[in-house]
Amino acid sequence: MEGSIAKWMSECVLCPRECKVDRRRMEGVCRTVIKTDENGKEMIPAARAALHFGEEPCISGKNGSGAVFFTGCGLKCRFCQNIDISRGRAGKYVTAAALSDVFLRLEEQGAENINLVTAGHVLPVVIKAIEHARSRGLSIPFVYNTSAYEKKDALLSLEGLVDVYLPDLKTLSPIIAKRFFGAQDYPEVAKTAIEEMVRQTGSTLLGEDGMIKKGVVVRHMVMPGCVSDSKKVLEYLHETYGDNIMISVLSQYTPVRTDEKYPVLNRRLRACEYRMVTDHAADIGISKGYMQSMESSGEDFIPAFDGTGL
Repeated sequence: MEGSIAKWMSECVLCPRECKVDRRRMEGVCRTVIKTDENGKEMIPAARAALHFGEEPCISGKNGSGAVFFTGCGLKCRFCQNIDISRGRAGKYVTAAALSDVFLRLEEQGAENINLVTAGHVLPVVIKAIEHARSRGLSIPFVYNTSAYEKKDALLSLEGLVDVYLPDLKTLSPIIAKRFFGAQDYPEVAKTAIEEMVRQTGSTLLGEDGMIKKGVVVRHMVMPGCVSDSKKVLEYLHETYGDNIMISVLSQYTPVRTDEKYPVLNRRLRACEYRMVTDHAADIGISKGYMQSMESSGEDFIPAFDGTGL
């Protein structure tokens, strides 16, 4: 395994935060302690494993994506919709072997793919689970669903294991990144991560059924008051990757609590803001991707993180 993974337990530098904590005894920024079972096997926290129909059509399909949500996160978005797991303690601890069982059960339920949601901070155990599931006959694609706040050498350990990358590109502004995500280096880290993802998978490939078989789908959620930044994000993606990737422009921003420091985060995205961004996408020639309706937001779209399916 690559350098970031080799010492992840005793002196963790797995994500760009590089906390260097002993994760068997204390939390880093991701707030995740690694436990062991009675046989000494590493255990990581996960919050939900179930068929999920809220992803892009080429990922959810007719049967749903087999989404496995992991507890903890190295990025600290002020507006996080999944705060119960990103900063909370929801879910239960599982070993790599138990996680591979989860993957296989989802395949039996008809899942179009296995969708690993925010797994970067527990990557070594997830890799073991992927390898174990593949050795037991799992045949559907693996989707790596991430904020893109990932180190390149950690992503290298996924080469040949992940079929589809589903990263965000949240912003290209270090100022916005520091204010809203707590990571001024996010833009450069994310650009490097996405470049590595595209290198690994090549151009996006869809099957005859319209389902994605390999490739990269980059998501960008339009934020209230950030139209100009969103336009720059789309320009960068299209100029850099053209039709080799798919771009998903999201309207689903949902304020789930009051932010006294940045009041703009307390309101929903306006339809006119989203329309300005999607019109710009069309103007610059983006044709391979997705847009959302303005109804695709709200707390009703947030699943229950109660350990279902684990």
